[in-house]
Amino acid sequence: MEDTEWAALTAHLGEIEILEGIMGVLGWDEQTFMPRKAAGLRGTQQALLSRLSHERLVDPRVGAWLAALEAHPDRDVVQNACARNLGRTYRRERGVSSDLVDRLARARSDGFQAWIEAKKTSNFEVFAPVLQRLVDLSRERAAAIDPSRHPYEVLLEQFDPGTSVESLRSMFARLRAGLVPLIEAIAAAPAQTPLAGPWELERQWALNREVAAGLGYDFEGGRLDASEHPFSTGHGEGDARITAHLTPDDLLSGLGGTIHETGHALYEQGIPRSLLGTTVGEAASFGLHESQSRFWENYIGRSRPFAGWLADRIHTHFPSSRLDADTLFRALNRVERGLIRVKADEVTYNLHVIVRFELELALFEGRLAVKDLPAAWNEKYRTYLGVTPPDDARGVLQDVHWSGAAFGYFPSYTLGNLYAASFGATLEAALPTLWDDVGRGHFGDILAWLRTHVHGVGHRFEAPEIVKNAVGGRDHVEDLLAYLWRRQGAVYGVVRPSGV
Repeated sequence: MEDTEWAALTAHLGEIEILEGIMGVLGWDEQTFMPRKAAGLRGTQQALLSRLSHERLVDPRVGAWLAALEAHPDRDVVQNACARNLGRTYRRERGVSSDLVDRLARARSDGFQAWIEAKKTSNFEVFAPVLQRLVDLSRERAAAIDPSRHPYEVLLEQFDPGTSVESLRSMFARLRAGLVPLIEAIAAAPAQTPLAGPWELERQWALNREVAAGLGYDFEGGRLDASEHPFSTGHGEGDARITAHLTPDDLLSGLGGTIHETGHALYEQGIPRSLLGTTVGEAASFGLHESQSRFWENYIGRSRPFAGWLADRIHTHFPSSRLDADTLFRALNRVERGLIRVKADEVTYNLHVIVRFELELALFEGRLAVKDLPAAWNEKYRTYLGVTPPDDARGVLQDVHWSGAAFGYFPSYTLGNLYAASFGATLEAALPTLWDDVGRGHFGDILAWLRTHVHGVGHRFEAPEIVKNAVGGRDHVEDLLAYLWRRQGAVYGVVRPSGV
């Protein structure tokens, strides 16, 4: 490939990345500050930008440049990664028509507004028609990409390339089997007491900002705002934003969400953005992205040393709280079979993911109709978690993902938990002072390790290879189970039986 061709390709791809960044800002605005009456306009704007981005991606020149790149015998590391990443994306998207891209973009905009209204009124029927349209359009998209493959597997690939339906089934089965005895042991132990409220919201926002900054989040390259569903979004160099959903009666849920989204943003702020247009200056997968949020939220954020540091921060913002580190540590690690995924403890969290995975799979295999989702959701929660949602808002409507047609996203959360456990185990060996540093609020060495082994790698390699290069051939399921037994053993006094 000639240097001029490489320059032309990266300039072209750079424009696509800029368009995607603009769409990201519009999406962020839609969930934070956009006037409700602007929903129709926003849908039109997003549809146009989606179409422009898609048309640029499937431009015949991209195919020619890609062919030249793939035939180039002396590709460097960045060019080799570009050939792999672009080749997969180009071949996936060239089968999708601009008309379908337009219809999906409009349906996503309609979906978000319908979901907001449905959740507010706890009425799934408000959301069902647009959800049906999103499912149908996603099926159409999967068939356009590769009609010979399982439609759900095609959708999975855009989030975690290389992941198969069967590998997820196997992984979830092993993980669920390993979690059952831990959940049963905890259920037999004395319950932990939650923190009592109320907690003044203005003080909570100040606390959340201090914690995010303490972990390393650069507020000059981001911001923290309120949204119905917490999220993070990266729009390019110098712009990685996070949101939180804080409530007066639950300090730790809102704070945990902020730490979670801060983990995402730290990844975005550490990606090598200088490689614009190469496909390398981006996260390697959603599962790897989730590993960063779950690592900070759970492995660090629920640890006893972190509880000591955090208790001092809470006392600063809530002087009358008189909250000691041990009480906070126990509250942070309280296990309860609850209804809400984003509020779930570490032990039960993956059961929430399994419910969503199985329902999505049933939808795309034609074994479940959209109209029957609430009943199916409630039944799985009774079976897997022993709780029954009292209404749709706390059941099938609790997550924003389906309103954006993000089918296949949920498994990334469990992949993230698995990767995070192995990162944590490796870090403990690599940084002997890790927990002393955490107790003092010194997170720089931890972040530096992640910058070197994860963030700074960008998408030079696929996520599984990045993880293997960082942690070796560790068993991620075993790392997660061992960590949970150790952490919960310190809280509930439970011991892992031999052979489990």
